[in-house]
Amino acid sequence: MIKIRKSKQRNRILEILKNTTIHPTAGWIYNTLKNEFPDLSMGTVYRNLNILLEQGLIKKIDFGSTFDRFEAYTEPHYHFICENCNAIIDLDFPFDYNLNLKIKEKTGLTATKHRIEFFGMCPRCREYNN
Repeated sequence: MIKIRKSKQRNRILEILKNTTIHPTAGWIYNTLKNEFPDLSMGTVYRNLNILLEQGLIKKIDFGSTFDRFEAYTEPHYHFICENCNAIIDLDFPFDYNLNLKIKEKTGLTATKHRIEFFGMCPRCREYNN
């Protein structure tokens, strides 16, 4: 196993992800840390995000958008994505572990995980558009 050196930037990236619910992009993380680490590059941000992903400390949310989004909440859960402002909201809704078993029962296929996203308009956008 390769030993990964500790990094102040990586620790701050993880701290930021643990303390936000906005599911930021790498660019947002970079802009947030640029004043604190003047020599920071986007490459450093991506490299540290990849290390955190490999360590299982964060998750990447990839749903076909232009930019990947990241979060530190790694327990299985569902998301609501606003089709107007692209906000991603964690849903406090029970995760259905049985869906994987139901797939096998109905189709014979073995699902190891699943992901369900809900799309619509968040309350802020709904209020603004009314």
